Amino acid sequence: MNAEVAAATATPEKKEFWRWQENTWFDETKNWKDAKIITCGIDVGSVSSQAVLVCDGELYGYNSMRTGNNSPDSAKNALQGIMDKIGMKLEDIHYVVGTGYGRVNVPFAHKAITEIACHARGANYMGGSKVRTILDMGGQDCKAIHCDEKGKVTNFLMNDKCAAGTGRGMEVISDLMQIPIAELGPRSFDVDVEPEAVSSICVVFAKSEALGLLKAGYTKNKVIAAYCQAMAERVVSLLERIGVEEGFFITGGIAKNPGVVKRIERLLGIKAVDTKIDSQIAGALGAALFGYTLMQKQGAKAA
Repeated sequence: MNAEVAAATATPEKKEFWRWQENTWFDETKNWKDAKIITCGIDVGSVSSQAVLVCDGELYGYNSMRTGNNSPDSAKNALQGIMDKIGMKLEDIHYVVGTGYGRVNVPFAHKAITEIACHARGANYMGGSKVRTILDMGGQDCKAIHCDEKGKVTNFLMNDKCAAGTGRGMEVISDLMQIPIAELGPRSFDVDVEPEAVSSICVVFAKSEALGLLKAGYTKNKVIAAYCQAMAERVVSLLERIGVEEGFFITGGIAKNPGVVKRIERLLGIKAVDTKIDSQIAGALGAALFGYTLMQKQGAKAA
């Protein structure tokens, strides 16, 4: 069979519109070998996993990738992704903290800490001491968190384990619309009139309703806008239950979706604190910072 025939008869590869861009970064102005204390935070979530390295209490590098079939492998792959970039080995890291839903299955972790505490600590580092209310929009759930000026949790609420209003829900809509997930937010504003939110908060029913709207003559952009509005309304109802203070910060992958974020800000009448750091690494960053604090305490006891 020649190449032309093979190409014509091959089953076309299904495009994964939902697949978001994985990301690896490290501070090229610094050398990790100069650090006295190197700590690592591993956040194994339902949709994504992050490994963050902190050198002497400062963010040095991270790797953010899709969660695999099991938590131990996801943790290993996330860390390996950044270590390979900088020539580091596991034995070079002094302390590892696991967080996220898979935190107890990080095989090389010294300690596991809840994602609520870690997101608060990470948001405090990323947004500063003014951060008081945190919205963590994860792959399968949402959390509203209050913290003090040091990033210590003072109160929190979370929604039920449902994909509505989460990263996974947006992935479903991305595939349904056959539009890359990174384009959904910007395209949600390309509408003549802002539509009403889809009526259902369940992803399964929202998907059916979206198909119905398309058949009724809605453009794809208008359907996306209706879904972004529904996500925003659902999240705001959670935030209003706990109360929103100034110093509002959003963590998680959905924080990268302006279609949802701007609608949340509009409903609340509050603008979220900006950060130059990837919002998706907040949990792992907080975990690494906890590791640094624990190492400092151990050093103080030893002295």
